[in-house]
Amino acid sequence: QVQLVESGGGLVQAGGSLRLSCAASGRTFSNYAMGWFRQAPGKEREFVAGINWTGGSTSYVDSVKGRFTISRDNAKNTVVLQMNTLKPEDTAVYYCAAYSSVWYRRDRGAVDYWGQGTQVTVSS
Repeated sequence: QVQLVESGGGLVQAGGSLRLSCAASGRTFSNYAMGWFRQAPGKEREFVAGINWTGGSTSYVDSVKGRFTISRDNAKNTVVLQMNTLKPEDTAVYYCAAYSSVWYRRDRGAVDYWGQGTQVTVSS
């Protein structure tokens, strides 16, 4: 079992930055790929970013490429999503995700563990 706790959400103006953190506990963190998903009101939960077990491979949805960066610290059992140049369309609840695999997938059905979510609101 893996427990995930997100932090760092909030309200920011367009063009600003936020840093989301996810603290993991339970089973060996370094054995899991990790990811971030988001869900806006009235929309499906979508993949935002993923990182493999070593941190050597990452992937992003096209809409955030060049603005968001995912990273992990296996010694601290944390994964971070650095979000820069935020846009109003980035407004959503952001969820930390863990996979029972060393590789991530964009399919939310492949996620084995979810955090509780943290709200990100970007004002125009």
